[in-house]
Amino acid sequence: MNTTIRENRWTLASPPQPEVVARLSKEINVPEPIAKVLVLRGIDDYDKAKAYFRPGLSLLHDPFMMKGMEAATDRLVAALRNNEHIRVFGDYDVDGTNGAAMLYLFFKELGGKASYYIPDRLKEGYGISNTGIDNAVESGATVFLAVDCGITAIDQVGYANRRGLDVIICDHHEPGSSIPNAYAVLDPIQAGDTYPFKSLCGCGVGFKLIQAVAMKLGKESVLPSYLDFVTLASTADIVSLTGENRILVRLGLESINKNPRPGIRALIEIAGFTLGHVHTGQIVFGLAPRINAVGRLGDAMRAVRLLTSETVEDAERLAKVMEEENMNRRKIDGDTFEEAQMLVERECDDVEAEAALVLHQDHWHPGVVGIVASRMVEKYYKPSIMMATVDGVAKGSARSVSGFNIYDALKRCEESILQFGGHKYAAGVTVELAKLDEFKEAFKNAVRDLMSDELRTPEIKIDTEITLPEITPRLVRLLNEFSPFGPGNMRPVFLARNLELVGPPRIVGRNHLRFKVKQNNHIIDAIGFNLGQLMPKLTPGRTDVECVFTIEENDFVSRNGNGKRDTVPQLKIKDVK
Repeated sequence: MNTTIRENRWTLASPPQPEVVARLSKEINVPEPIAKVLVLRGIDDYDKAKAYFRPGLSLLHDPFMMKGMEAATDRLVAALRNNEHIRVFGDYDVDGTNGAAMLYLFFKELGGKASYYIPDRLKEGYGISNTGIDNAVESGATVFLAVDCGITAIDQVGYANRRGLDVIICDHHEPGSSIPNAYAVLDPIQAGDTYPFKSLCGCGVGFKLIQAVAMKLGKESVLPSYLDFVTLASTADIVSLTGENRILVRLGLESINKNPRPGIRALIEIAGFTLGHVHTGQIVFGLAPRINAVGRLGDAMRAVRLLTSETVEDAERLAKVMEEENMNRRKIDGDTFEEAQMLVERECDDVEAEAALVLHQDHWHPGVVGIVASRMVEKYYKPSIMMATVDGVAKGSARSVSGFNIYDALKRCEESILQFGGHKYAAGVTVELAKLDEFKEAFKNAVRDLMSDELRTPEIKIDTEITLPEITPRLVRLLNEFSPFGPGNMRPVFLARNLELVGPPRIVGRNHLRFKVKQNNHIIDAIGFNLGQLMPKLTPGRTDVECVFTIEENDFVSRNGNGKRDTVPQLKIKDVK
Protein backbone atom coordinates (compact mmCIF):
# COMPACT_ATOMS: atom_id res chain seq x y z
CA MET A 1 0.00 0.00 0.00
CA ASN A 2 1.06 3.62 -0.55
CA THR A 3 2.75 4.94 2.60
CA THR A 4 4.23 8.18 1.23
CA ILE A 5 4.41 10.93 3.84
CA ARG A 6 2.93 13.95 2.11
CA GLU A 7 4.25 17.42 2.99
CA ASN A 8 1.59 20.03 3.63
CA ARG A 9 1.43 23.63 2.45
CA TRP A 10 1.21 26.08 5.35
CA THR A 11 -0.70 29.22 4.41
CA LEU A 12 -0.64 31.94 7.07
CA ALA A 13 -3.41 34.50 6.67
CA SER A 14 -2.33 38.09 6.05
CA PRO A 15 -2.38 39.79 9.46
CA PRO A 16 -5.29 42.20 9.97
CA GLN A 17 -4.70 45.89 10.65
CA PRO A 18 -3.29 46.25 14.21
CA GLU A 19 -5.50 49.24 15.05
CA VAL A 20 -8.68 47.32 14.10
CA VAL A 21 -7.58 44.36 16.23
CA ALA A 22 -6.73 46.61 19.19
CA ARG A 23 -10.08 48.42 18.99
CA LEU A 24 -12.12 45.20 18.81
CA SER A 25 -10.09 43.60 21.61
CA LYS A 26 -10.98 46.57 23.85
CA GLU A 27 -14.62 46.86 22.71
CA ILE A 28 -15.56 43.27 23.50
CA ASN A 29 -12.88 42.57 26.14
CA VAL A 30 -11.10 39.63 24.52
CA PRO A 31 -7.36 38.76 24.18
CA GLU A 32 -5.60 39.94 21.04
CA PRO A 33 -5.35 36.46 19.42
CA ILE A 34 -9.15 36.13 19.66
CA ALA A 35 -9.65 39.60 18.18
CA LYS A 36 -7.27 38.77 15.31
CA VAL A 37 -9.22 35.65 14.38
CA LEU A 38 -12.54 37.53 14.54
CA VAL A 39 -11.30 40.33 12.28
CA LEU A 40 -9.99 37.75 9.79
CA ARG A 41 -13.55 36.35 9.71
CA GLY A 42 -15.04 39.75 8.95
CA ILE A 43 -16.13 40.46 12.53
CA ASP A 44 -14.53 43.84 13.18
CA ASP A 45 -16.90 45.75 15.46
CA TYR A 46 -19.13 45.28 18.51
CA ASP A 47 -22.40 44.76 16.61
CA LYS A 48 -20.94 42.07 14.34
CA ALA A 49 -19.40 40.34 17.33
CA LYS A 50 -22.73 40.40 19.16
CA ALA A 51 -24.49 38.85 16.15
CA TYR A 52 -21.75 36.21 15.89
CA PHE A 53 -21.68 35.18 19.53
CA ARG A 54 -25.40 35.73 20.27
CA PRO A 55 -27.26 34.77 17.06
CA GLY A 56 -31.06 34.77 16.93
CA LEU A 57 -33.84 33.95 14.46
CA SER A 58 -34.48 37.68 14.06
CA LEU A 59 -31.21 37.86 12.11
CA LEU A 60 -32.50 35.52 9.39
CA HIS A 61 -33.31 36.98 5.97
CA ASP A 62 -36.90 37.52 4.86
CA PRO A 63 -37.83 34.20 3.16
CA PHE A 64 -39.90 36.05 0.56
CA MET A 65 -36.66 37.38 -0.90
CA MET A 66 -36.19 33.89 -2.42
CA LYS A 67 -37.38 33.42 -5.98
CA GLY A 68 -40.57 31.35 -6.17
CA MET A 69 -41.46 31.75 -2.49
CA GLU A 70 -44.70 33.69 -2.98
CA ALA A 71 -46.08 31.07 -5.37
CA ALA A 72 -44.97 28.18 -3.15
CA THR A 73 -46.50 29.60 0.03
CA ASP A 74 -49.75 30.65 -1.63
CA ARG A 75 -50.21 27.12 -2.97
CA LEU A 76 -49.41 25.46 0.36
CA VAL A 77 -51.63 27.82 2.38
CA ALA A 78 -54.48 27.04 -0.04
CA ALA A 79 -53.78 23.32 0.36
CA LEU A 80 -53.90 23.63 4.14
CA ARG A 81 -57.15 25.59 4.07
CA ASN A 82 -58.79 23.18 1.61
CA ASN A 83 -57.54 20.09 3.45
CA GLU A 84 -55.66 18.87 0.35
CA HIS A 85 -53.19 16.05 0.71
CA ILE A 86 -49.56 17.28 0.61
CA ARG A 87 -47.01 14.59 -0.30
CA VAL A 88 -43.46 15.37 0.87
CA PHE A 89 -40.82 13.61 -1.24
CA GLY A 90 -37.30 13.61 0.23
CA ASP A 91 -33.91 12.36 -0.88
CA TYR A 92 -32.57 9.30 0.97
CA ASP A 93 -29.64 11.02 2.70
CA VAL A 94 -29.56 12.95 6.00
CA ASP A 95 -30.50 16.21 4.30
CA GLY A 96 -33.49 14.72 2.47
CA THR A 97 -34.82 12.58 5.31
CA ASN A 98 -34.58 15.42 7.83
CA GLY A 99 -36.19 17.79 5.34
CA ALA A 100 -39.03 15.34 4.79
CA ALA A 101 -39.52 14.80 8.52
CA MET A 102 -39.52 18.55 9.20
CA LEU A 103 -42.01 19.46 6.46
CA TYR A 104 -44.30 16.54 7.28
CA LEU A 105 -44.46 17.40 10.99
CA PHE A 106 -44.91 21.12 10.26
CA PHE A 107 -47.94 20.57 8.04
CA LYS A 108 -49.38 18.08 10.53
CA GLU A 109 -48.91 20.60 13.36
CA LEU A 110 -50.88 23.14 11.33
CA GLY A 111 -53.71 20.62 11.00
CA GLY A 112 -52.92 19.75 7.40
CA LYS A 113 -53.15 16.41 5.64
CA ALA A 114 -49.60 15.31 4.85
CA SER A 115 -47.52 12.21 4.20
CA TYR A 116 -43.94 11.49 3.18
CA TYR A 117 -42.10 9.27 0.73
CA ILE A 118 -38.39 8.46 0.37
CA PRO A 119 -37.31 6.65 -2.82
CA ASP A 120 -35.48 3.33 -2.76
CA ARG A 121 -31.82 4.07 -3.50
CA LEU A 122 -31.26 0.94 -5.56
CA LYS A 123 -34.63 0.56 -7.31
CA GLU A 124 -35.49 4.21 -7.99
CA GLY A 125 -32.14 5.96 -7.81
CA TYR A 126 -31.49 9.59 -6.92
CA GLY A 127 -34.09 12.31 -7.24
CA ILE A 128 -37.78 12.49 -8.06
CA SER A 129 -38.94 9.17 -9.46
CA ASN A 130 -41.98 8.23 -11.53
CA THR A 131 -42.66 5.52 -8.94
CA GLY A 132 -42.80 8.20 -6.25
CA ILE A 133 -45.11 10.33 -8.38
CA ASP A 134 -47.46 7.40 -9.03
CA ASN A 135 -47.50 6.61 -5.31
CA ALA A 136 -48.43 10.23 -4.53
CA VAL A 137 -51.30 10.20 -7.04
CA GLU A 138 -52.59 6.87 -5.70
CA SER A 139 -52.57 8.29 -2.16
CA GLY A 140 -54.79 11.17 -3.27
CA ALA A 141 -52.14 13.90 -3.05
CA THR A 142 -52.60 17.09 -5.05
CA VAL A 143 -49.38 18.85 -3.98
CA PHE A 144 -46.00 17.17 -4.47
CA LEU A 145 -43.28 18.86 -2.40
CA ALA A 146 -39.74 17.68 -3.16
CA VAL A 147 -36.91 18.45 -0.74
CA ASP A 148 -33.16 18.11 -1.44
CA CYS A 149 -33.80 17.06 -5.04
CA GLY A 150 -35.74 18.05 -8.15
CA ILE A 151 -33.79 20.93 -9.68
CA THR A 152 -32.79 18.81 -12.69
CA ALA A 153 -35.95 16.62 -12.83
CA ILE A 154 -37.32 18.06 -16.10
CA ASP A 155 -38.99 14.86 -17.35
CA GLN A 156 -40.26 13.74 -13.95
CA VAL A 157 -41.90 17.09 -13.19
CA GLY A 158 -43.52 16.98 -16.64
CA TYR A 159 -44.88 13.53 -15.80
CA ALA A 160 -46.17 14.79 -12.41
CA ASN A 161 -47.91 17.69 -14.16
CA ARG A 162 -49.63 15.30 -16.54
CA ARG A 163 -50.80 13.25 -13.56
CA GLY A 164 -52.40 16.31 -11.99
CA LEU A 165 -49.87 17.15 -9.28
CA ASP A 166 -48.72 20.66 -8.41
CA VAL A 167 -44.98 20.29 -7.84
CA ILE A 168 -42.97 22.50 -5.48
CA ILE A 169 -39.21 22.00 -5.40
CA CYS A 170 -36.93 22.81 -2.42
CA ASP A 171 -33.41 22.16 -3.63
CA HIS A 172 -29.90 23.52 -3.29
CA HIS A 173 -28.06 21.62 -6.02
CA GLU A 174 -26.67 23.06 -9.24
CA PRO A 175 -29.43 23.65 -11.81
CA GLY A 176 -29.08 22.36 -15.36
CA SER A 177 -29.45 24.44 -18.51
CA SER A 178 -33.19 24.65 -17.91
CA ILE A 179 -35.47 24.59 -14.84
CA PRO A 180 -38.31 22.07 -14.37
CA ASN A 181 -41.80 23.36 -15.18
CA ALA A 182 -42.92 23.12 -11.55
CA TYR A 183 -45.58 25.17 -9.78
CA ALA A 184 -42.74 26.76 -7.81
CA VAL A 185 -38.99 26.19 -7.68
CA LEU A 186 -36.99 27.19 -4.60
CA ASP A 187 -33.22 27.01 -5.07
CA PRO A 188 -31.17 30.05 -4.04
CA ILE A 189 -28.48 29.32 -6.64
CA GLN A 190 -30.85 29.22 -9.63
CA ALA A 191 -30.46 31.99 -12.19
CA GLY A 192 -32.23 35.20 -11.29
CA ASP A 193 -32.52 34.47 -7.57
CA THR A 194 -31.26 37.42 -5.54
CA TYR A 195 -31.64 35.71 -2.16
CA PRO A 196 -28.58 36.94 -0.21
CA PHE A 197 -27.46 33.60 1.27
CA LYS A 198 -26.56 30.88 -1.23
CA SER A 199 -25.27 28.05 1.00
CA LEU A 200 -28.43 26.54 2.47
CA CYS A 201 -28.81 22.76 2.38
CA GLY A 202 -32.02 21.23 1.02
CA CYS A 203 -33.60 21.07 4.47
CA GLY A 204 -32.46 24.68 4.99
CA VAL A 205 -34.41 25.74 1.90
CA GLY A 206 -37.34 23.77 3.32
CA PHE A 207 -36.99 25.70 6.58
CA LYS A 208 -37.21 29.00 4.68
CA LEU A 209 -40.42 27.65 3.15
CA ILE A 210 -41.99 26.81 6.51
CA GLN A 211 -40.79 30.17 7.82
CA ALA A 212 -42.68 31.87 4.97
CA VAL A 213 -45.82 29.76 5.49
CA ALA A 214 -45.69 30.45 9.23
CA MET A 215 -45.38 34.19 8.58
CA LYS A 216 -48.47 34.12 6.32
CA LEU A 217 -50.47 32.21 8.93
CA GLY A 218 -49.17 34.03 12.01
CA LYS A 219 -47.62 30.82 13.37
CA GLU A 220 -43.96 31.90 13.68
CA SER A 221 -43.81 30.70 17.29
CA VAL A 222 -43.58 27.07 16.07
CA LEU A 223 -40.37 27.61 14.07
CA PRO A 224 -37.76 26.98 16.83
CA SER A 225 -39.04 23.44 17.31
CA TYR A 226 -37.84 22.51 13.78
CA LEU A 227 -34.27 23.76 14.10
CA ASP A 228 -33.01 20.32 15.16
CA PHE A 229 -33.78 18.93 11.70
CA VAL A 230 -31.97 21.79 9.94
CA THR A 231 -29.00 21.30 12.26
CA LEU A 232 -28.60 17.60 11.49
CA ALA A 233 -29.06 18.21 7.75
CA SER A 234 -26.77 21.23 7.44
CA THR A 235 -24.00 19.62 9.46
CA ALA A 236 -24.18 16.28 7.67
CA ASP A 237 -24.31 17.91 4.23
CA ILE A 238 -21.07 19.82 5.00
CA VAL A 239 -22.48 23.19 3.93
CA SER A 240 -20.77 26.43 4.93
CA LEU A 241 -21.47 27.21 8.60
CA THR A 242 -21.58 30.94 7.99
CA GLY A 243 -24.46 33.40 7.77
CA GLU A 244 -27.89 31.83 8.14
CA ASN A 245 -26.49 28.32 8.45
CA ARG A 246 -24.46 29.27 11.51
CA ILE A 247 -27.52 30.83 13.14
CA LEU A 248 -29.71 27.80 12.41
CA VAL A 249 -27.12 25.24 13.54
CA ARG A 250 -26.08 27.14 16.66
CA LEU A 251 -29.68 27.45 17.85
CA GLY A 252 -30.52 23.93 16.73
CA LEU A 253 -27.64 22.45 18.71
CA GLU A 254 -28.96 24.18 21.81
CA SER A 255 -32.34 22.55 21.19
CA ILE A 256 -30.82 19.11 20.57
CA ASN A 257 -28.74 19.30 23.73
CA LYS A 258 -31.47 20.64 26.00
CA ASN A 259 -34.61 18.82 24.89
CA PRO A 260 -34.20 16.47 21.92
CA ARG A 261 -37.22 14.82 20.34
CA PRO A 262 -37.45 11.03 21.04
CA GLY A 263 -35.81 9.90 17.79
CA ILE A 264 -32.80 12.19 18.10
CA ARG A 265 -32.39 11.35 21.79
CA ALA A 266 -32.37 7.63 20.95
CA LEU A 267 -29.70 8.23 18.28
CA ILE A 268 -27.54 10.20 20.71
CA GLU A 269 -27.79 7.45 23.32
CA ILE A 270 -27.08 4.54 20.98
CA ALA A 271 -24.06 6.41 19.58
CA GLY A 272 -22.70 6.71 23.12
CA PHE A 273 -22.69 10.51 23.21
CA THR A 274 -23.48 12.65 26.25
CA LEU A 275 -26.64 14.72 26.06
CA GLY A 276 -25.74 18.35 26.63
CA HIS A 277 -22.38 18.00 24.90
CA VAL A 278 -23.38 17.03 21.35
CA HIS A 279 -21.45 19.04 18.74
CA THR A 280 -21.09 19.17 14.97
CA GLY A 281 -18.24 16.64 14.89
CA GLN A 282 -20.42 14.05 16.62
CA ILE A 283 -23.22 14.69 14.13
CA VAL A 284 -20.89 14.22 11.14
CA PHE A 285 -19.14 11.10 12.43
CA GLY A 286 -21.77 9.59 14.72
CA LEU A 287 -25.38 10.54 14.12
CA ALA A 288 -25.33 11.17 10.35
CA PRO A 289 -23.82 7.78 9.40
CA ARG A 290 -26.53 6.01 11.39
CA ILE A 291 -29.29 8.00 9.66
CA ASN A 292 -27.69 7.39 6.27
CA ALA A 293 -27.10 3.68 6.85
CA VAL A 294 -30.74 2.62 6.53
CA GLY A 295 -30.98 4.31 3.13
CA ARG A 296 -27.66 2.95 1.92
CA LEU A 297 -28.55 -0.64 2.73
CA GLY A 298 -32.34 -0.65 2.55
CA ASP A 299 -35.45 1.45 3.18
CA ALA A 300 -34.67 5.11 4.04
CA MET A 301 -38.29 5.59 5.16
CA ARG A 302 -37.07 4.10 8.43
CA ALA A 303 -34.97 7.23 9.01
CA VAL A 304 -38.02 9.47 8.75
CA ARG A 305 -39.99 7.12 11.01
CA LEU A 306 -37.26 7.46 13.63
CA LEU A 307 -37.06 11.25 13.31
CA THR A 308 -40.84 11.58 13.63
CA SER A 309 -41.25 9.02 16.44
CA GLU A 310 -43.65 10.14 19.14
CA THR A 311 -42.78 7.52 21.78
CA VAL A 312 -39.51 6.56 23.42
CA GLU A 313 -40.23 2.88 22.71
CA ASP A 314 -40.60 3.40 18.95
CA ALA A 315 -37.54 5.63 18.85
CA GLU A 316 -35.34 3.15 20.72
CA ARG A 317 -36.49 0.27 18.52
CA LEU A 318 -35.73 2.16 15.32
CA ALA A 319 -32.40 3.45 16.68
CA LYS A 320 -31.34 -0.17 17.26
CA VAL A 321 -32.18 -0.96 13.63
CA MET A 322 -30.03 1.99 12.53
CA GLU A 323 -27.17 0.80 14.73
CA GLU A 324 -27.28 -2.67 13.18
CA GLU A 325 -27.45 -1.28 9.65
CA ASN A 326 -24.57 1.08 10.38
CA MET A 327 -22.43 -1.80 11.62
CA ASN A 328 -23.23 -3.71 8.41
CA ARG A 329 -22.42 -0.60 6.37
CA ARG A 330 -19.07 -0.16 8.12
CA LYS A 331 -18.11 -3.75 7.33
CA ILE A 332 -19.07 -3.31 3.66
CA ASP A 333 -17.30 0.01 3.18
CA GLY A 334 -14.22 -1.28 5.02
CA ASP A 335 -13.98 -4.23 2.63
CA THR A 336 -14.64 -1.95 -0.36
CA PHE A 337 -11.92 0.48 0.77
CA GLU A 338 -9.40 -2.35 1.00
CA GLU A 339 -10.35 -3.57 -2.48
CA ALA A 340 -10.12 -0.05 -3.89
CA GLN A 341 -6.60 0.41 -2.53
CA MET A 342 -5.47 -2.90 -4.01
CA LEU A 343 -7.02 -1.89 -7.35
CA VAL A 344 -5.07 1.39 -7.31
CA GLU A 345 -1.79 -0.37 -6.56
CA ARG A 346 -2.48 -2.94 -9.29
CA GLU A 347 -3.64 -0.54 -12.02
CA CYS A 348 -1.38 2.46 -11.38
CA ASP A 349 2.34 2.17 -12.05
CA ASP A 350 2.91 5.57 -10.43
CA VAL A 351 0.05 6.60 -8.16
CA GLU A 352 1.53 10.03 -7.51
CA ALA A 353 1.50 10.78 -11.24
CA GLU A 354 -2.23 10.06 -11.57
CA ALA A 355 -4.35 13.21 -11.92
CA ALA A 356 -7.41 11.47 -10.44
CA LEU A 357 -8.72 8.06 -9.48
CA VAL A 358 -11.71 6.46 -11.25
CA LEU A 359 -12.44 2.96 -9.98
CA HIS A 360 -15.21 0.55 -10.95
CA GLN A 361 -16.21 -2.93 -9.84
CA ASP A 362 -19.47 -4.64 -10.75
CA HIS A 363 -20.03 -6.05 -7.26
CA TRP A 364 -19.40 -2.96 -5.13
CA HIS A 365 -22.40 -1.86 -3.09
CA PRO A 366 -23.74 1.40 -4.57
CA GLY A 367 -24.78 2.53 -1.09
CA VAL A 368 -21.20 2.86 0.16
CA VAL A 369 -19.23 4.10 -2.87
CA GLY A 370 -19.60 7.74 -1.78
CA ILE A 371 -18.13 7.03 1.64
CA VAL A 372 -15.24 5.09 0.14
CA ALA A 373 -14.59 7.81 -2.44
CA SER A 374 -14.12 10.24 0.46
CA ARG A 375 -11.69 7.84 2.12
CA MET A 376 -9.73 7.52 -1.14
CA VAL A 377 -9.42 11.31 -1.28
CA GLU A 378 -8.09 11.28 2.29
CA LYS A 379 -5.53 8.59 1.48
CA TYR A 380 -4.28 9.68 -1.94
CA TYR A 381 -5.32 13.37 -2.01
CA LYS A 382 -6.72 13.16 -5.53
CA PRO A 383 -10.24 13.71 -6.92
CA SER A 384 -11.76 10.23 -6.73
CA ILE A 385 -14.74 8.48 -8.31
CA MET A 386 -16.01 5.11 -7.09
CA MET A 387 -18.54 3.26 -9.27
CA ALA A 388 -20.61 0.08 -9.11
CA THR A 389 -22.77 -1.59 -11.74
CA VAL A 390 -26.49 -0.92 -11.24
CA ASP A 391 -29.11 -1.95 -13.82
CA GLY A 392 -26.49 -2.41 -16.52
CA VAL A 393 -24.77 0.97 -16.10
CA ALA A 394 -21.90 2.26 -13.95
CA LYS A 395 -23.24 4.46 -11.17
CA GLY A 396 -21.14 6.12 -8.53
CA SER A 397 -20.00 9.06 -6.48
CA ALA A 398 -17.31 11.65 -7.06
CA ARG A 399 -15.43 13.41 -4.26
CA SER A 400 -12.91 16.21 -4.53
CA VAL A 401 -9.92 17.71 -2.74
CA SER A 402 -10.02 21.12 -1.10
CA GLY A 403 -10.34 23.97 -3.58
CA PHE A 404 -11.05 21.87 -6.69
CA ASN A 405 -14.47 21.99 -8.37
CA ILE A 406 -15.23 18.42 -9.37
CA TYR A 407 -18.60 19.44 -10.85
CA ASP A 408 -16.77 21.59 -13.43
CA ALA A 409 -14.51 18.65 -14.29
CA LEU A 410 -17.55 16.41 -14.86
CA LYS A 411 -19.13 19.08 -17.07
CA ARG A 412 -16.16 18.73 -19.41
CA CYS A 413 -16.94 15.01 -19.77
CA GLU A 414 -20.65 15.34 -20.58
CA GLU A 415 -20.31 13.46 -23.88
CA SER A 416 -19.15 10.38 -21.95
CA ILE A 417 -21.79 10.63 -19.21
CA LEU A 418 -25.41 9.57 -19.07
CA GLN A 419 -26.25 11.70 -16.05
CA PHE A 420 -24.52 13.69 -13.31
CA GLY A 421 -25.31 16.28 -10.66
CA GLY A 422 -24.09 17.66 -7.37
CA HIS A 423 -21.78 20.26 -5.87
CA LYS A 424 -18.26 21.61 -6.07
CA TYR A 425 -16.88 18.85 -3.84
CA ALA A 426 -19.35 15.98 -4.29
CA ALA A 427 -21.36 14.65 -7.21
CA GLY A 428 -23.20 11.61 -8.49
CA VAL A 429 -22.43 10.22 -11.94
CA THR A 430 -23.85 7.54 -14.28
CA VAL A 431 -21.91 6.18 -17.27
CA GLU A 432 -22.63 3.46 -19.86
CA LEU A 433 -20.35 0.48 -19.26
CA ALA A 434 -19.17 0.62 -22.87
CA LYS A 435 -18.03 4.22 -22.35
CA LEU A 436 -16.33 3.68 -19.00
CA ASP A 437 -12.76 3.76 -20.31
CA GLU A 438 -13.57 6.81 -22.43
CA PHE A 439 -15.01 8.54 -19.36
CA LYS A 440 -12.01 7.66 -17.17
CA GLU A 441 -9.61 9.22 -19.67
CA ALA A 442 -11.82 12.28 -20.22
CA PHE A 443 -12.19 12.90 -16.50
CA LYS A 444 -8.48 12.55 -15.78
CA ASN A 445 -7.71 14.94 -18.64
CA ALA A 446 -10.25 17.43 -17.30
CA VAL A 447 -8.64 17.30 -13.87
CA ARG A 448 -5.17 17.81 -15.41
CA ASP A 449 -6.43 20.87 -17.27
CA LEU A 450 -8.38 22.45 -14.41
CA MET A 451 -6.33 21.61 -11.33
CA SER A 452 -3.40 23.87 -10.50
CA ASP A 453 -0.15 22.46 -9.13
CA GLU A 454 -0.83 24.32 -5.90
CA LEU A 455 -4.10 22.45 -5.32
CA ARG A 456 -2.30 19.10 -5.65
CA THR A 457 -0.61 19.69 -2.29
CA PRO A 458 -2.76 19.59 0.87
CA GLU A 459 -3.08 23.02 2.40
CA ILE A 460 -3.27 23.92 6.08
CA LYS A 461 -4.73 27.39 6.48
CA ILE A 462 -3.46 29.20 9.57
CA ASP A 463 -5.36 32.06 11.19
CA THR A 464 -2.56 33.66 13.19
CA GLU A 465 0.58 33.15 15.22
CA ILE A 466 0.45 32.75 18.99
CA THR A 467 2.85 32.22 21.88
CA LEU A 468 2.33 29.51 24.50
CA PRO A 469 1.90 31.98 27.42
CA GLU A 470 -1.10 33.45 25.56
CA ILE A 471 -2.87 30.07 25.69
CA THR A 472 -4.91 30.34 28.88
CA PRO A 473 -8.06 28.61 30.13
CA ARG A 474 -10.01 31.81 29.34
CA LEU A 475 -8.74 31.76 25.76
CA VAL A 476 -9.95 28.16 25.43
CA ARG A 477 -13.41 29.11 26.74
CA LEU A 478 -13.62 31.99 24.25
CA LEU A 479 -12.55 29.76 21.37
CA ASN A 480 -15.35 27.33 22.25
CA GLU A 481 -17.80 30.21 21.71
CA PHE A 482 -16.80 30.25 18.04
CA SER A 483 -18.80 27.03 17.60
CA PRO A 484 -20.53 25.45 15.79
CA PHE A 485 -17.48 24.49 13.77
CA GLY A 486 -17.59 23.45 10.13
CA PRO A 487 -16.80 24.70 6.62
CA GLY A 488 -16.40 28.48 6.58
CA ASN A 489 -16.22 28.55 10.37
CA MET A 490 -13.54 26.02 11.21
CA ARG A 491 -11.92 25.82 14.62
CA PRO A 492 -9.21 28.54 14.60
CA VAL A 493 -5.76 27.28 13.59
CA PHE A 494 -2.63 28.73 15.20
CA LEU A 495 1.10 28.66 14.53
CA ALA A 496 3.71 28.72 17.29
CA ARG A 497 7.43 29.03 16.50
CA ASN A 498 10.68 28.39 18.41
CA LEU A 499 9.24 25.80 20.72
CA GLU A 500 11.41 23.60 22.89
CA LEU A 501 10.63 19.90 23.02
CA VAL A 502 10.30 18.72 26.61
CA GLY A 503 11.27 15.08 27.03
CA PRO A 504 10.90 12.40 24.36
CA PRO A 505 7.76 12.19 22.22
CA ARG A 506 5.83 8.91 22.27
CA ILE A 507 3.25 7.03 20.27
CA VAL A 508 -0.03 6.30 22.06
CA GLY A 509 -3.11 4.39 20.92
CA ARG A 510 -3.29 3.86 17.17
CA ASN A 511 -0.42 5.96 15.85
CA HIS A 512 -1.20 9.10 17.89
CA LEU A 513 1.78 11.36 18.61
CA ARG A 514 1.98 12.79 22.15
CA PHE A 515 4.60 15.25 23.40
CA LYS A 516 5.16 18.42 25.45
CA VAL A 517 6.49 21.79 24.27
CA LYS A 518 7.88 24.72 26.21
CA GLN A 519 8.21 28.46 25.60
CA ASN A 520 9.18 31.11 28.17
CA ASN A 521 8.80 28.57 31.00
CA HIS A 522 5.26 27.79 29.82
CA ILE A 523 4.78 24.04 29.18
CA ILE A 524 1.77 22.58 27.40
CA ASP A 525 0.66 19.12 26.26
CA ALA A 526 0.27 18.35 22.57
CA ILE A 527 -1.29 15.45 20.70
CA GLY A 528 -1.37 14.68 16.98
CA PHE A 529 -4.01 12.11 16.09
CA ASN A 530 -2.79 9.64 13.45
CA LEU A 531 0.45 11.64 13.11
CA GLY A 532 2.92 9.06 14.38
CA GLN A 533 4.85 9.41 11.11
CA LEU A 534 5.98 12.90 12.26
CA MET A 535 7.90 11.52 15.23
CA PRO A 536 11.32 11.60 13.45
CA LYS A 537 10.99 15.40 13.23
CA LEU A 538 10.80 15.69 17.02
CA THR A 539 14.33 15.01 18.23
CA PRO A 540 14.48 15.34 22.04
CA GLY A 541 16.04 18.62 23.11
CA ARG A 542 15.18 20.58 19.96
CA THR A 543 14.44 24.28 20.51
CA ASP A 544 13.38 25.19 16.96
CA VAL A 545 10.11 23.28 16.63
CA GLU A 546 7.23 24.90 14.72
CA CYS A 547 3.73 23.55 15.30
CA VAL A 548 0.40 24.20 13.61
CA PHE A 549 -2.55 23.34 15.84
CA THR A 550 -6.00 24.02 17.18
CA ILE A 551 -6.50 24.61 20.88
CA GLU A 552 -8.88 22.43 22.84
CA GLU A 553 -9.52 21.24 26.36
CA ASN A 554 -7.37 18.37 27.57
CA ASP A 555 -9.44 15.20 27.90
CA PHE A 556 -7.01 13.85 30.51
CA VAL A 557 -7.54 16.35 33.31
CA SER A 558 -7.69 15.87 37.02
CA ARG A 559 -10.68 16.97 39.03
CA ASN A 560 -10.46 19.60 41.71
CA GLY A 561 -11.78 19.30 45.22
CA ASN A 562 -15.31 20.28 44.19
CA GLY A 563 -15.47 17.53 41.60
CA LYS A 564 -15.68 20.10 38.81
CA ARG A 565 -13.73 19.66 35.60
CA ASP A 566 -10.67 21.86 35.24
CA THR A 567 -10.14 23.54 31.88
CA VAL A 568 -6.60 22.63 30.85
CA PRO A 569 -5.50 23.73 27.34
CA GLN A 570 -4.04 21.19 24.95
CA LEU A 571 -2.59 21.61 21.47
CA LYS A 572 -4.24 19.40 18.88
CA ILE A 573 -1.45 19.16 16.33
CA LYS A 574 -2.11 19.39 12.58
CA ASP A 575 1.53 19.46 11.44
CA VAL A 576 5.09 19.94 12.68
CA LYS A 577 8.23 21.37 11.10
